[in-house]
Formats: sequence, structure tokens, C-alpha cells
Amino acid sequence: MLKIYNTATRKLEDFKPLDEVVKIYTCGPTVYNFQHIGNYASYIYWDFLIRVLKENGHKVRRVLNFTDVGHLTSDADEGEDKLEKGAAREGKTVWEVAEFYADDFMRNFRELNLLEPEVIARATDYITEDMKAVDLMTEHGFTYETRDGVYYDTSKFEKYAEFARLDLAGLQAGARVGFSDEKRNASDFAVWKFIQPDEKHAMRWDYLGRPGYPGWHLECSTIIHKELGEPIDIHTGGIDHVPVHHTNEIAETFAAYGCGLSRYWLHCNFITIDGEKVSKSLGNVYTLDDLAERGFAPMDFKMWVLSGHYQGTRNFTFESLEAARARRLHWRNRIALCYQSEVVGEEGAWEQVLAAVNDNLNSPEAFAIIDNSELSFMDWEKIDNLFGLNLILDSPDLPEELRKLILERERMRANKNFAQADKVRDKLLENEIAIRDTVQGSIWEYES
Repeated sequence: MLKIYNTATRKLEDFKPLDEVVKIYTCGPTVYNFQHIGNYASYIYWDFLIRVLKENGHKVRRVLNFTDVGHLTSDADEGEDKLEKGAAREGKTVWEVAEFYADDFMRNFRELNLLEPEVIARATDYITEDMKAVDLMTEHGFTYETRDGVYYDTSKFEKYAEFARLDLAGLQAGARVGFSDEKRNASDFAVWKFIQPDEKHAMRWDYLGRPGYPGWHLECSTIIHKELGEPIDIHTGGIDHVPVHHTNEIAETFAAYGCGLSRYWLHCNFITIDGEKVSKSLGNVYTLDDLAERGFAPMDFKMWVLSGHYQGTRNFTFESLEAARARRLHWRNRIALCYQSEVVGEEGAWEQVLAAVNDNLNSPEAFAIIDNSELSFMDWEKIDNLFGLNLILDSPDLPEELRKLILERERMRANKNFAQADKVRDKLLENEIAIRDTVQGSIWEYES
């Protein structure tokens, strides 16, 4: 049985679905800029979760959202909307910015061989649902209105602090200078923001007689309500979502619909780069395209991500990425050898791999088992499906013209025509195929 660590209980728990179809929600990107490798690490982990669930026989319905409005540069309901920031930076409309970066995200998503969610939801398609949710929260006595928006009164939800184990008293006492005199509590947050007369904001909708837009947290609550229904089985995201974003989603769902949001909560840890937090000021924000310019494929990065545990602290270096690339190449060549020589795998090896991933998605333990086990071609097919690493492409066999070259080279060697055989070997290398000569004959391998 699959066991997963539930942030809500801080315990490792057996996964027991609520119904025949497992309902999953993944917090998606804010589409105002290119996503960096740290962002994609989380989507790789959650893709792995989906694959493990399916390997265990579960049907899955997953929703991924695109935030294209309402995410301010500060979690404290202050600052510029990130889409407005992107539009100003590039001289485009906010709609053009959202479309461009959503398309770029999905391009990389597919290059990483990530399973596409059943629903991809854009925040701007759920504005009517947002307004209805605010109406319900207000009707149930959880909101109040200020000059700049409609706020959630966290004191009305007695379990507000439970999920993130928040110290609300300390938060209130430590409220920064300039704390809004209209907010009743330091932890209160905007569910709807009003656009001020001097404020530029292209995305706007009339609500309560004034132009405005939804608060960032609200989109996830309303998308889940419409597309999945509460409670869902699993909600995923980064650990940075725990104290604010996910805490606020839980509060909104209770206030609007009177129920819990999710049975299980899974959160992945950050990655650092060369020991530093990912930061533009440090110049260490790498995209997948940046890695490609250095000769690394998306699958090399995916291999690096899955070589560590989703809850673990990960430090990215190009040396570690090179090691991941070498490991993946080694696996591909083990498959090539397996295909050519009909290797008989160890009994129970696949079952050990599956047991490892069922233990809280322990991909590094599974990788260690793969490294140290004799695997059949059928085992490798299951492994490739489980991790989505494109180890086996359309066919593990070579194109006919390359197979003919290998046979031709063997005849040349048999006739002691070694100079010509070397020329054929070099031609094969141009096609990224290396030849290893053994007493049993020539074995081909991938060069890269």
C-alpha cells in the first residue's frame, strides 16, 4: 500500500482514496515570466506521484491552475500584480504576457515528459465563481470590507492556525510598522481587491459596485470547488505555500462551503543552487533552456530531480547534473545490452522498486535498487513508465542502416581489415552510437 507524508497531520499515512477516482489539485505557475528549474522540480515530483498512483491501479483526475491575475508581489496583499509587472517589463498587454508564458510552461512540461492534467484551469476563467464564493463567505459572517478590498476575518475561523501551526499571537504582536489600520488581525487577507482611482490594472471586473479582481488564494478554492468538489484526496505544492497560501485556501473553503478542502497535503522542499537560494540578484536563476545551452537535456534534469527525495533539501550544481546525465546514459546502455543479449532479471527486483516508491515516493531508494539489480527488459519497461525518463524511446533497436553498419564492421574485423572497421566505428559515433567489442561479439551502446 502507498504511504505518503501528510502535512496536515505531520505523519506518514496509508493512502486511502475517498472514491473510485483520486482527485488531485496541483498549485500551478503564475504566468508572468519564465519558470526556473526550481519551479519545474515540483512539477516533476507531482508527476511522479501521479505515475505511482496509476501503477497502484488508481484512476486519477488532476487539476493544475495557471495564475494569470491577482498574485501580488507581496503575500501581504500589497505590491503590484505580477501580470502587470510582466506587461510593463515587456511592453505587452497582460493577456499577451499570460498567453506567452503559459505556452512556454507547457512546452517545457511536455519536454520533461510530464503527464498532462485532466484539467488546466486559468484563474481568469473563474471570476464568476470567485464572486459567488465571496458572497457566501460574507453571508456566513467571515468577511469585512475596507477601502482597498474585502478581507477574510481569520479570527472567525477558530482552526485557522492549525494547518501551519501558526503563532497568531506572535504574528499580531510583531505586525510591521505601517500595518493597515483597517485590517482587524495581522493574519487577515484579501479575498477581493478593489482597484484604486489612481491604480493601473488592466484586468478588472465589477463587484459590489466597484472595479476589482480576486485575491490570489481565492482562485484555488473556487477552481477546486467547481472542477473537483470537496473534499479532494490530495493537494500538492511547495513548502512555501503552507503558512499563507494553503492555510488561506483551507479557511476560504470552510467559510464558503462549510467543509474541509483536502484529505492529504503533500509539499516538496526547495532546491538551492550552489548552496544559495534561487535569486535573480545572485544570477543563479536557470531555465531549462539555459541548461540546454550547456548541453543538458530536460531528461538529464528530471533524472537529477528524482535522484533526491521530494521532501529533502536539494542543492543543484552542474557537477551533480553531469552525474545524473551519466547515470541516465548508463541505464539506457544497460537496456541496450539487455535488448541485445536477452538478460534475465533478478526475481523480485521490480517488486523492490515498487515497494520503495510506495514508501512516501522514495525515488532515491528506488534508484539505488535499480543501480544494484539485474533487470530484464520487461523490468526496464515498467521502470521507464514509472519514472517517465524516456529511457526507451520508440524502440530500443537501432535503425536498419546503423544495424547494417555494425554487421559490416564485424565482417571487416573478421577479415582483419581494421582500418576500414575503425572508419565505420567513427561513422557510428557520428550517430551517437558506440561499439564495444566482446568475446561474444560487438555490442552497441548510446554515446550520449
